[in-house]
Amino acid sequence: MPEKIKADLISLSEEARDDLARAETPEEVEALRIRYLGKKGGVSVLLRGMGGLAPEVRPEVGLVANRVRDELAEAIKARTEELAARKARGPAVDVTLPGRRRRLGASHLITRTIDEITAIFTRMGFNVAEGPEIELDYYNFEALNFPKDHPTRDMQDTLYVSDRVVLRTHTSPMQVRTMERQRPPVWVIVPGKTYRRDSDVTHTPMFHQIEGLVVDRDITFGDLKGVLISFVRQFFSPDTAVRFRPSFFPFTEPSAEVDIGCVICGGRGCRTCGQTGWLEILGSGMVDPEVYKFVNYDPDEVTGFAFGMGIERIAMLKYGIDDIRLFFENNLRFLKQF
Repeated sequence: MPEKIKADLISLSEEARDDLARAETPEEVEALRIRYLGKKGGVSVLLRGMGGLAPEVRPEVGLVANRVRDELAEAIKARTEELAARKARGPAVDVTLPGRRRRLGASHLITRTIDEITAIFTRMGFNVAEGPEIELDYYNFEALNFPKDHPTRDMQDTLYVSDRVVLRTHTSPMQVRTMERQRPPVWVIVPGKTYRRDSDVTHTPMFHQIEGLVVDRDITFGDLKGVLISFVRQFFSPDTAVRFRPSFFPFTEPSAEVDIGCVICGGRGCRTCGQTGWLEILGSGMVDPEVYKFVNYDPDEVTGFAFGMGIERIAMLKYGIDDIRLFFENNLRFLKQF
């Protein structure tokens, strides 16, 4: 009888250890503790049989029972700590699973458009310049022949840092800054961010422009038309219709808006072009001689032209996008299309 109880205790200990090795959660380990060491557990059930043993053999069986109970308690504690440490390390890596492909980034559509436009003009011989986004009123307005009472100086349009400092409303200040630094010939484009108080489906408070400036001897309006028509047909398509409409800008005279045949309806007339068949894409003109006075150029010796376009508008037309806010919402489903 005593030998049977000792054998059963040892067998129970081995069974418990096998169950512990298979336990994968603290809850499973706790259930095994109750099953083997609880008041109604396996060890307690076996020890109840000691009542029928002779007094002289009880200590021997009790010694085995205590050893089994202590060893199981230690094994349960060790398994609990092992599972806690595994949880702290995170899930195990299954090296047999296929690897996860890392997502690769790509240039934003606005960046790609700027790069494409810049490449076209640099092939024509233009250099690229950059200027400050926080600009002096002098360069943003005064040196570009904007009168003091011009509407764009109003707080409703311009974001003022102070009375003399603004967030630039266009990249045109670099016309003056460039001419201050160098003598003709000047062939330069200026891509960059600009700011105005405006926000709807076709306007944002921050947007991108590219300004162009050419100053040299004997530059004519014909040169302006040739450069811009070449740009339009390289950027859109070789058969794009182009027209120039008289307009007004304080720093150019004469001035012209440039339209292209509607890329949506092919010039037949639609909602996008207001049934006209034409879409405005940029402003341009011959540099007003008054601007030369601010940079000590002699208007009798040099002439030039300037132009400027909004990058978002150009991109919207080329890629058929109807809401400018999509460029800034960082929606991956939208961006992945390009």
